[in-house]
Amino acid sequence: MPEAGKHSVTYVVVGDEAQGQRLDNFLILLCKGVPKSHLYRVLRSGEVRVNKKRCDATWRLAAGDSIRLPPMRLAERPRAEAEEAAKERVRLPILYEDEALLALDKPAGIAVHGGSGVSFGVIESLRQQRPEARFLELAHRLDRETSGLLLVAKKRSALNALHDMFREAGQVADKRYLMLVKGRWMNPRQQVKLPLYKYLLASGERRVRVDPAGKPAHTVFRLLARWQRFSLLEGQLKTGRTHQLRVHLAHLGYPILGDEKYGDFALNKALQKEGLKRMALHARSMDLPHPLAATRRLCLVAPLPEALCAFIRHLDAVETRDFAVDDLDALLATAARTPYAE
Repeated sequence: MPEAGKHSVTYVVVGDEAQGQRLDNFLILLCKGVPKSHLYRVLRSGEVRVNKKRCDATWRLAAGDSIRLPPMRLAERPRAEAEEAAKERVRLPILYEDEALLALDKPAGIAVHGGSGVSFGVIESLRQQRPEARFLELAHRLDRETSGLLLVAKKRSALNALHDMFREAGQVADKRYLMLVKGRWMNPRQQVKLPLYKYLLASGERRVRVDPAGKPAHTVFRLLARWQRFSLLEGQLKTGRTHQLRVHLAHLGYPILGDEKYGDFALNKALQKEGLKRMALHARSMDLPHPLAATRRLCLVAPLPEALCAFIRHLDAVETRDFAVDDLDALLATAARTPYAE
């Protein structure tokens, strides 16, 4: 890895853990502190060589490849920024771990990776805590405001297998979320098939809307509990589109409580006074084959966070609950339990 302040050509040999990785992604991980714009510039100019040949950013690496890196100065981080980053590093509850992957219980309010104004995310924290680990990569992503189950691959082969599974969301991996929504949801079980289209605001911020020009998106919602103003739902993803649950529900008139992108902003502000200071969306469970042993099955569960359980107890105290599934109390009771895999 290049060192800060050095001005000489560097050669790096690709290890087994980077087999099949794109050249640009490899460099981004290797050259932490170098702006991405600079990395892509030296790639386009041919200053980066793989086995003495020019390669573009999408080139797939093989174990044993020799990469020539031109002189690059890594940005020295101001002490105040480094200290702030240190504050963002948190000990993340581990739900499950084996030789191929680990499952984390991500708290709400923490980004899964650095960028977009966030200097340190889940994956950076994990790498900091495990400097001996040769490979740690996110298998999928959760929005910063969403809590719950997050998988991290410990081997390239496991990462590729998980990506294949998630590409066929609903066919191989059963991913389920819990959410509190505005309004009285009436159907015990409802299929929602609405295409989703990604676009950018004038500010450059990413958004998604229901649009016939978008990609197919399929969610199955199940009613778990209902009060006078709100409902608790389970959402099962049959496809894995960006912001799928949030946009489907907002389009139907049942925005997720606390959602600052697609929600009811006036209601969100009022609910903060009632104790709900986060988005009420939680990645609850995942049932999937083991990525390196298809005969094994992983059934992972992240307990509902205490903050959401407390708000549900608040609703029971101030409103009449007129519907609840039989296992609701058991579901809420898991918040106080140690994280686990079933």
